[in-house]
Amino acid sequence: MPSTTVVVVTWRGRAHITACLDALARQRPHRTLVVDNASDDGTAELIAAHPSRPETLRLPVNRGYAGGLAAALPRITTEYVAWLNDDATPDDGWLAALEDALDTTPDAAAATPSMLLADGSTQSVGVKLTADGHGADLVLAGREVFGFCGGAALLRRAALDHVGGVPGSFFCYYEDTDTAWRLRLAGHRVLSIGPARVHHRHGASTNPGSRLFHRWNERNRLLMLLRCAPLATAAGELARFAVITALLPLRKNTPDAENFRVPLRLQVLLEVLLRLPNTLVQRTEIGRRAKVARREVWREWAGR
Repeated sequence: MPSTTVVVVTWRGRAHITACLDALARQRPHRTLVVDNASDDGTAELIAAHPSRPETLRLPVNRGYAGGLAAALPRITTEYVAWLNDDATPDDGWLAALEDALDTTPDAAAATPSMLLADGSTQSVGVKLTADGHGADLVLAGREVFGFCGGAALLRRAALDHVGGVPGSFFCYYEDTDTAWRLRLAGHRVLSIGPARVHHRHGASTNPGSRLFHRWNERNRLLMLLRCAPLATAAGELARFAVITALLPLRKNTPDAENFRVPLRLQVLLEVLLRLPNTLVQRTEIGRRAKVARREVWREWAGR
């Protein structure tokens, strides 16, 4: 039996999912499960016709990347689960390198590869935790990193189940850094495996810089901190976001970016506040499972 189920979440992925599935067909034996977020562009027909014959879970509505992963998890019984973007094409040996790393490092719960952009430059070899609580891609790292890039990572299924799975309500972005936080709180490590390489058509599935991108990014960062970070840090970042929003109309030379537009920031604040009661319940549950104090994780990794 294979050790890994590779979950590919797609939405209108007709232009690139064939290359992804072709690359997966050259990996170490595994199970492939494609989650189709109600694509309406012929993606479903391409998947069904692919010679590798992947299993498919077709959702009735688009639940985003996080929602697609969350929907897939109850169907997975293998030791490992890989998250893979539909616009990513792994090199031969990608899965073997990640599996071998976790096989030989029992206290590691996730392994992240080298993700390369179309021009050959490095997009990510892991994720760092910044001093203000962002998750940011690393382009140079040692063996161990704070977190993983969810576009092409391998995780222990049992560890992922134990820390509460994937925050499906995030829809898109920060589901990986939130999961890394919870794995760290549970005492697990995250490895960066440079020889495992993936080529990523960054932006093929979503539009970085768009209003939706910034809405999900800003909202989910705050929700992640409220769920996982020390309370003073989470409350401070929420207050800082609100103060910056209030002062933006008074500023000159405001950056021309969607996340500096007051209506978007007010929408983010409203969505966070509406989710706050449930988020605090989740925070309590995450704390109950934790073996490492939130302050310890923050002290070790923030700003590195």
